Amino acid sequence: MQAFANFTGVVAPLDRANIDTDAIIPKQFLKSIKRSGFGPYLFDEWRYLDHGEPDMDCTHRPRNSEFVLNDPRFAQAKILLTRENFGCGSSREHAPWALTDFGIRVILAPSFADIFFNNSFKNGLLPIRLGTAVIDGLFAQATGAEPLQITVDLPAQTLTLSNGQVIEFEVEAGSKQRLIAGLDDIGLTLQEADSIRDYEARRRIEVPWLFIE
Repeated sequence: MQAFANFTGVVAPLDRANIDTDAIIPKQFLKSIKRSGFGPYLFDEWRYLDHGEPDMDCTHRPRNSEFVLNDPRFAQAKILLTRENFGCGSSREHAPWALTDFGIRVILAPSFADIFFNNSFKNGLLPIRLGTAVIDGLFAQATGAEPLQITVDLPAQTLTLSNGQVIEFEVEAGSKQRLIAGLDDIGLTLQEADSIRDYEARRRIEVPWLFIE
């Protein structure tokens, strides 16, 4: 997966609580197990006025002008600001795939569904829990006349707002390091490839009958 690098990005304010994974990427798009190609269908039922299906060309589909990601100010947003219990519902990994494929790298919320939260780190997405008062303050700035920009520094665990305000955040050390290194579960396993090969060779000598074809 793509390693996480520090960046400055626009914040898209999505002022809804309990956004489930079916809203993030509807069920009809779950037929593919590739991690790419889901971005055009992110929040499909909210972004578009018609019904979406896999492999549709979204270029000329009618769009909901009131949805935040259809606002030109937020079309290239890398940070999603939302409310509590983001990512509830089914455990589909397609949800973080769709968000990252769209270009979202960070989600700011008071709380996340546990499975979505863990899936995010495995797919290059950084979910950050912040207090409700802090989230309220960010919404006040993100919905102003000018888009809010935030600089995300994962090693330092800080968010620096365009007005100079610095917000510290917590992240589990192991999850932080895998994001910085760009390692998913397979990548983590392959770091032990030599040890795995040594073990397999040793087992062939110790119990050769297990390997008779």
